[in-house]
Amino acid sequence: MHWLYFFVLVVGAYLVGAIPNGLLVSLLFGKNPLQAGSGKTGTSNTLSTAGPVAAGIVLLLDLLKGAVVVLAARLIEWPDDAWQGMAMGATAAAAIVGHNWSVWVRLYSGKWGGGRGIITALGAMLLVNSWVVLVAVIVGAAALLLTRYVALAAIAGTIAALIAIIALGAMNMLSFWLLPGAVAWCLLVIVGFHDNIGRLLKGTETRL
Repeated sequence: MHWLYFFVLVVGAYLVGAIPNGLLVSLLFGKNPLQAGSGKTGTSNTLSTAGPVAAGIVLLLDLLKGAVVVLAARLIEWPDDAWQGMAMGATAAAAIVGHNWSVWVRLYSGKWGGGRGIITALGAMLLVNSWVVLVAVIVGAAALLLTRYVALAAIAGTIAALIAIIALGAMNMLSFWLLPGAVAWCLLVIVGFHDNIGRLLKGTETRL
């Protein structure tokens, strides 16, 4: 029965994560982010496409996606800590996959699309441990101030969050079984910035 709960949670988390808030909100503002800027449906492209009000709404909704799926995993009565840790990690990872490669965007536009996963990942981390989010934000903000590269700041903050999760796990403050999911979150966010990484390596990435 617990495997069934696990499966339903992961599939549900993907479908929730796949909700293209940036596309839906931008369309309400008369804009289509898939046809402008980076073509992404996240907060950043919503900001450049539909403006700050739309971007603020998308930011909150994308945070909520990550938080809701982890909360759902926490509310189920699992037989032990291992089950809960794996469920939290897997549902958050599934939500990020959905955010980055949304089936709803596929149905709407005929091609896979979405955001970069960073805001959904932050929402998930808020429900895992607020200290992890604090570390991610501090490191990300410092990287942004030093380099003025948004992508580099997001990646730095994500890696810092992973290190914080490992450290908290080593101190028995977080479940060890959360770690595989946390590694997946980190890799998915980095993959979400693959085009920025390419431009960074070429020296053509735009600074803030």
